[in-house]
Amino acid sequence: MKQTLLVAVLTLLITACGAQGNETNPGMGMNNDGMMTRHHAEIPAEYAGLKNPIPADEESLERGATLYTTNCASCHGDGGMGDGPAGSALVPAPAAVAHTSQMMADDYLFWRLSEGGTPFATSMPPWKVLDEQARWDMVNYMRALGAGTVNPAVGMGGEAYDPAVPAAHQAEMLAQAVDQGRYAGKKQTPLNSSTMQWSNIEPNILKS
Repeated sequence: MKQTLLVAVLTLLITACGAQGNETNPGMGMNNDGMMTRHHAEIPAEYAGLKNPIPADEESLERGATLYTTNCASCHGDGGMGDGPAGSALVPAPAAVAHTSQMMADDYLFWRLSEGGTPFATSMPPWKVLDEQARWDMVNYMRALGAGTVNPAVGMGGEAYDPAVPAAHQAEMLAQAVDQGRYAGKKQTPLNSSTMQWSNIEPNILKS
């Protein structure tokens, strides 16, 4: 029961965060059912459990930056916020990969990058034409965009990921839960904006 409540509030926070972001950035797209469906999809057996074997060192990030700028930025934007010029007319909108890469595991990211939109009938091309190192380098770079450890290359346009935005939305949602009497635990440490994980989580944060 406690685990179910925890999952419920995390889903609420993430969904609300995307809904707010979508007002100013269509690429965020986190509040639509399709995005949530894709994020909860079962990972195929050939990808499930994979761990990134490539260290996110300077060399990997340089390779990833080149690959991302060449293959991804036109739709996902220089900063990975889903706001590249070629993605403006796409339905669904390109994912804000700088954001989602902080939430999703290695195996999910590698699967989606490799197979593209094929499993979900979206416009993203499959990148399994690239070797595995190249794909893992791209994962490293997208995560670095979201963590703020690299500066986005300037080429296609788009905003950089600002971790303060989802953090503010999460704080707002927590305040709303308190106001609505749905918060039953002690004061929580906010979600870590770079890992999207709870710190010092109390298991009974919602009243049953």
